[in-house]
Amino acid sequence: MTSFAESMKREIARVARKETKGEISALRKASAAYRSDIAALKKLVKAQDTLLRQIVRLVNSANDANSAAPNQPTQRAPRAQRAAAGKFDHQAFVAHRRRLGLTQAQMAKLVGVSSLSIYKWETGSVQPRQAQRQNIQEALKLGKRQALAIAKG
Repeated sequence: MTSFAESMKREIARVARKETKGEISALRKASAAYRSDIAALKKLVKAQDTLLRQIVRLVNSANDANSAAPNQPTQRAPRAQRAAAGKFDHQAFVAHRRRLGLTQAQMAKLVGVSSLSIYKWETGSVQPRQAQRQNIQEALKLGKRQALAIAKG
């Protein structure tokens, strides 16, 4: 009797697998189709998101250009006012060094720092400390002949 029950149980399981195989294959096909649809929709959303970011950037830049042009002279202070306020302007520093006809190494000797410090100040990656700013102000007050004499001597 046990062998009959086991064979009956195996046969029922086989028939059940056979019946569900067709239903499962249809579900697998539908699932694959849904996954491909989802992937296509994700690509579409990503493309639209990129396009939206580009449009926002263009609109912002157009707004900035329209609003910044009339307000620009009132927003930026002249270099003298920025220097008086204690702000270091690296572009003005480069321009003055070139006006004096000094190399970075000569300017470093004049200010009392390394030429690497001068390079970093000129590129704007580092701001000089307060003590160094005083030395810079003194060096900027010198004339071309005085600066060359001190730098070479």
